[in-house]
Amino acid sequence: FVDLCRGPHIKSTSLAGAFKLTKVSGAYWRGDEKNPQMQRIYGVAFTGDKELKSYFIRLNQAEKRDHRKLGQELGLFIHSELVGAGLPLFTEKGTAVINQMLQNMRDLNTKNGFMEVRTGYITRDELYKVSGHIGKFDDDLFHIETKEDKLVLKPMNCPHHTQLFARSTRSYRDLPIRYAEFSTLHRNEIKGVLGGLTRVRALTQDDAHSFVREDQVESEIEHILGTVDEVLAQYGLKYYVWLSVRGKDDPKAYLGDDKIWVKAEGILKKLVKKFKLKYETKEGEAAFYGPKIDFIAQDVIGREWQVSTIQLDFNMPQRFDLEYISEDGSAKRPVLIHRALNGTFERMLGILIEHYAGAFPVWLAPQQVKILPISEKFTKYANKVASELKANNIRVEVDDSNESLGKKIRNGELIKVPYLLVVGEKEQKVNKVSVRSHKNGDEGSVGLPDFISRIKKEVENKA
Repeated sequence: FVDLCRGPHIKSTSLAGAFKLTKVSGAYWRGDEKNPQMQRIYGVAFTGDKELKSYFIRLNQAEKRDHRKLGQELGLFIHSELVGAGLPLFTEKGTAVINQMLQNMRDLNTKNGFMEVRTGYITRDELYKVSGHIGKFDDDLFHIETKEDKLVLKPMNCPHHTQLFARSTRSYRDLPIRYAEFSTLHRNEIKGVLGGLTRVRALTQDDAHSFVREDQVESEIEHILGTVDEVLAQYGLKYYVWLSVRGKDDPKAYLGDDKIWVKAEGILKKLVKKFKLKYETKEGEAAFYGPKIDFIAQDVIGREWQVSTIQLDFNMPQRFDLEYISEDGSAKRPVLIHRALNGTFERMLGILIEHYAGAFPVWLAPQQVKILPISEKFTKYANKVASELKANNIRVEVDDSNESLGKKIRNGELIKVPYLLVVGEKEQKVNKVSVRSHKNGDEGSVGLPDFISRIKKEVENKA
């Protein structure tokens, strides 16, 4: 506004819907400290009281669920000024959660025919010149100069996977060839956008690439769509999708010609409609090498997060001169499909901490069971129970502190352990445990084999 008093104005605040002033702060005119200081007033407005009330309930929940706060309280990760911004350090508990997420992806990759590969953490910058990434994202790369070469820290895996594909002559019978990788990537994000786990400089993608014939594109993407749905359902996340296409204003920002882009965007639109996915078309949100389907997850309090992605790429195989021998003996280009199911494990962990408010389901919980002996006399039995649980791959600890049972229970509930097992003389005599679940409270005494069977079933079903 040039003149804040010029209007438009309304005759009464009753016509403004429902609004609430939230905070005040000082602000210098035009941002110059030599100018007079004014009072800035913040507020929110909605069409009615219901929406206003809902907003503040969600705001309150968001503050309670803040993963930066909960992550520290639950002992999942820390940040260190000595290490640097955007470089989180995961404790043994945070690592246990990420390892469980990663193992789940490994199992799905094996089931779906993806071969796991490793491609290191640094590369010659020439690789990213060919791929086009340096021309597009040079400022986002960490550059390393040696006496002999110019190197960069790896920001993505796809150019490396093209080299694995190109290592030998491929036949049309070999395709699809599917590579998956879990290496940590590094991107030089500016400090101002870094935040907790949702925006970091060191990120681990559950990255995968399918090299396919053109006649296999639709079936491969259909299969990946089903896998994304399975993963997000396991986390309890609802979603819709963005059909991310080229922006019309700057065609030079994208690789390849119009014909390729029209074809690729048409294929993705057809599949989104075939799967009856709720979608929005987002112009200008495509990757620079191809259009994509971005999955927008909605957490339990209605916030939206961009997580999984499927990207269709006709351009990179051409830039790296990738070929396979077709049925008639001629050389043809494969098509590259980029895929990430979680996006990155760091970001997904941050989202899930807030989605679950730190109370992870049993299959993901860093500590699935905590055993609470009533007194020191029953520590031996508690350790015996723990050994049996560990033999069944259940993550368990014994609280053998000198605290009272009430204090032990409170401590276990504060860190949101799914199951607390109380053991004393009664339980020891009959090889039982008294179960307290974070969800239901006291559930009474059960046989140890029955409890092990129950928790293994919950883990297997990702309940």
